[in-house]
Amino acid sequence: MTHRIWYMLIAASVILLASLSGLNAQQFPGEAISIGSDDIGGVVSSTKGPEAGVWVIAETADLATRFVKIVVTDDRGRYVLPQLPKANYKVWVRGYGLVDSLPVEAAPGKVINLNAAVAPNAQAAAQFYPAIYWFSMLRVPDKNEFPGTGPKGNGIPENMKSQGQWLHHLKTDSCWSCHQLGDKATREIPKSLGHFDSSTAAWARRVLSGQAGNNMINGLGQLGPERALPMFADWTDRIAAGELPPIPPRPQGVERNVVITEWDWADPKAYLHDEIATDKRNPTLNANGAIYGATELSTDYLPVLDPVNSVTSQVKLPVRDPKTPSSADDTIGAPSPYWGNEAIWHSQANVHNPMFDARGRVWITSRIRPSENPSFCKEGSSHPSAVLFPLKTSGRQLAVYDPKTKQVTLINTCFGTHHLVFAEDANNTLWTSSGGGGGAVGWLNTKMFDETRDEVKSQGWTALILDTNANGKRDEYVEPDQPIDPTKDKRINAAFYGVTVSPVDGSVWGTVLGFPGAVVRLNPGPNPPATALAEIYELPWNHPNAPVHGFSPRGLDIDRNGVVWTVIASGHLASFDRRKCKGPLNGPTATGQQCPEGWTLYQLPGPQLQGVTDPGSAEASYYDWVDQFDTFGLGKNVPIATGNGNDALLALLPESRKFVVLRVPYPMGFYAKGMDGRVDDPTAGWKGKGLWATYGTRTPFHAEGGKGTTSKVLHFQLRPDPLAH
Repeated sequence: MTHRIWYMLIAASVILLASLSGLNAQQFPGEAISIGSDDIGGVVSSTKGPEAGVWVIAETADLATRFVKIVVTDDRGRYVLPQLPKANYKVWVRGYGLVDSLPVEAAPGKVINLNAAVAPNAQAAAQFYPAIYWFSMLRVPDKNEFPGTGPKGNGIPENMKSQGQWLHHLKTDSCWSCHQLGDKATREIPKSLGHFDSSTAAWARRVLSGQAGNNMINGLGQLGPERALPMFADWTDRIAAGELPPIPPRPQGVERNVVITEWDWADPKAYLHDEIATDKRNPTLNANGAIYGATELSTDYLPVLDPVNSVTSQVKLPVRDPKTPSSADDTIGAPSPYWGNEAIWHSQANVHNPMFDARGRVWITSRIRPSENPSFCKEGSSHPSAVLFPLKTSGRQLAVYDPKTKQVTLINTCFGTHHLVFAEDANNTLWTSSGGGGGAVGWLNTKMFDETRDEVKSQGWTALILDTNANGKRDEYVEPDQPIDPTKDKRINAAFYGVTVSPVDGSVWGTVLGFPGAVVRLNPGPNPPATALAEIYELPWNHPNAPVHGFSPRGLDIDRNGVVWTVIASGHLASFDRRKCKGPLNGPTATGQQCPEGWTLYQLPGPQLQGVTDPGSAEASYYDWVDQFDTFGLGKNVPIATGNGNDALLALLPESRKFVVLRVPYPMGFYAKGMDGRVDDPTAGWKGKGLWATYGTRTPFHAEGGKGTTSKVLHFQLRPDPLAH
């Protein structure tokens, strides 16, 4: 039985009780609702009266792909679903303290008052809470259990020196980097998994499942299975026994002005990493145009959505070498509760991240060959970058799709690629991250490539070299495992995960994964790689001058003032402003902890984990994006984090230090890995712009609906009030 059917059965019983008592929505009409021919509007009421801050959801399968529109009721229970394509819709109500109402058939141009169904008990109401509220019930090891004493001691690995270090593996760099914890699929043990003598044994079997089983086992090994498995078992046992999470708040204030539109794309066996709608530097590019996605290890196509006509299509992705590895080769540790022994992922390209250029082409990080690098990358090559820092392997390279010609061009790079971003320079330089490995930051001069088609001369890369002798130029350097030499510089053994470029000075910034983790500033200089120098700034962990401690970044972005924003595993959105640094930015002591004053931490929404007393949230955000040009409506330079546990995007208003929670209530399980904003019509007000994102979980079958559920494209818009149309 799917989650949706189960919820509807609960709702049916509640609505029956309401009708028997002679109460219905028509008895709470509120004020007249003004609607247009493409709107549906009305009042939502329950046995308690008008219901404020609940969601009204309209869904149809009449279009070329499944279409959903979601709005929030105002303080009098009124709603308007705007801009609906002509179709027949099922409309219902969802909200905290409720269970789903029975769907009502409706068409645009109609006023429909809706009956909300009050939850019969707290257990039924809690089924609609975001994953983070359930996840917060997890009892993690206390601070006094660290450092770990190993498998024969307390089960925590001996190299785990602190609770924070352990949490970063649980959250940012392991389990949460692929999917939610706390959704119905993870907080319960599926019966299809089999029978086990204990919940600990069930969890030991569960993490073997499917093509990602090896990844989950490796993550578990970092936590210490002897300690982590009983912890997860205790969590699911308490939930099975009826323990409930905290109650989330209903949308308030401006959150009630949000309009969400969803379209299905891809297929049930595919998963999305993220999407792209426009040029990050110019949000008016590709107005009303197609949205492109990246399916990472799951498929060898780019999913495409035409949002104007609600039509989906695909761009097939080639490889240069037929021997390119495929995710289909990944072994299955044990059958999946959803797919059995079927290997559902088949991808050689392994596309991770898309980005538009100024010409409307879509650039992607794409695997085109086996990992062994060609000779021009290696030691002995005359390539300027190889002379300074030769590279033997590259796990993923580059490709570009031109929608005008329908052609995909493959580009062989020596450096590995993971995320990518364009600089605002004359060469339209495309900077890439390597995902945390490889030790190099790479770039492609796309202007040169377009003019010459020479992929060798058009690319470059550099190691990350600190100016520890403080002479302002790049010199010979000592290796990461060698002591500082006052006459030389020093290489750090780090690589970018997230990557962004400052619009102020062209410096390139990236995150370094791990604990406590860091952001790195790379100044390319006038002649990279020969002039490229780096600065590293670690998160303020256990620093005596830091007012709030945080750790372990993942994604990042930058605002128009050059302030870097990153999400961190302690449950914060963090900013780093280099202008605030008081100490020297280079020299022998500028190796990470030289500028705690540059950091500001903002606690993310949601409860904290049980057993954690430090400020923060159980939230484990994957990435963030800065709305530099106010494409959404909250203002310029608003940073927005992916609320991966909150089923939301989390927009920070820095002056008030408050978050606007852009929650996606249906289907439950919204988990984004990126976003961007586009302006389709600068003269149309709120209707001409908005944010774009996608369900980016590796497990779309964990989302509400279960097996068969596909990833969705989402458009977030912000009205001036909840009734605007």
